[in-house]
Amino acid sequence: MSAAVRLRSLAKINLDLRVLHKRADGFHELRTIFQTISLADTLEIEYQPGRTKVELKSNIDIPANLVLKATDLVLGAIKAKGQLRMRLTKRIPLGSGLGGGSSNAASVLLALPVLLKRPLKLEKMLDLASQLGSDVPFFLLGGSAVGLGRGTELYPLPDVSPSTGLVVASGIHSSTSQAYAALNRPVLAGASSPTPDPQSPINDFETVVFPQHPQLKSIKGKLLKLGAGRAMMTGSGSAVFGLFPNRELRDGAAERFRQEFPGNQVFQFTMVSRGRYRSLWRRQLAVSSESKTWPPQERYAK
Repeated sequence: MSAAVRLRSLAKINLDLRVLHKRADGFHELRTIFQTISLADTLEIEYQPGRTKVELKSNIDIPANLVLKATDLVLGAIKAKGQLRMRLTKRIPLGSGLGGGSSNAASVLLALPVLLKRPLKLEKMLDLASQLGSDVPFFLLGGSAVGLGRGTELYPLPDVSPSTGLVVASGIHSSTSQAYAALNRPVLAGASSPTPDPQSPINDFETVVFPQHPQLKSIKGKLLKLGAGRAMMTGSGSAVFGLFPNRELRDGAAERFRQEFPGNQVFQFTMVSRGRYRSLWRRQLAVSSESKTWPPQERYAK
């Protein structure tokens, strides 16, 4: 039997991001706070039984798209085959630190087991997600969470009030590998550090990315001047976000940016709590709102 879903694939911001040291395995030890926001891509998936054939169309050509990699992993894990036609409409800017590609991949992990009626346990999904990228596991949970290690060791935080904000994407490319190299963290084994304090947020990458791209520092300063209570680069860049006390200030700031910096992409958003995130997924996958199981397991569950 054929089936189809239309999914909103949400972005994230980092409310705090600290790079502690380089680990013996070559990765860096991180302490970060992830937060889902309402800015989203759209992923449409159609499934029909038959020999395995996967087609992906996108409004932006993305080499080595994680959607295809995630599809291969899921089909292997659930031992299923079939024809999958997918259409990806990107709105989250590429290479911005907003996690668009990671969110797209996580959307595949959450949707295909339900669509193909082959449930996967969360532990297995998290394992597959970690193979796809450091940010992918977070999008299986949503809301607010502390990320440790590579960012894949996750500890959900209490839901936050739905703060409103603005993301400014300049189009500047900030290389993640170069940003890590510029931090020049020492190699340490077994070292630890306290989790980040959300009351004193920082992003360590700003110390190396802002000198290379002064425009990003100017965007942060402008957001604060226009009323943001907090402004920060997300991930290793290059998008910068500001959190505002109300929608009126946020929308006024958005209009000013669009008038004075027309080359930038400007997006209004609200934070999406874990409760709202899970409700969104239950609606998208046509799972009963009364179901307490996570991740969703069965369409039209009773």
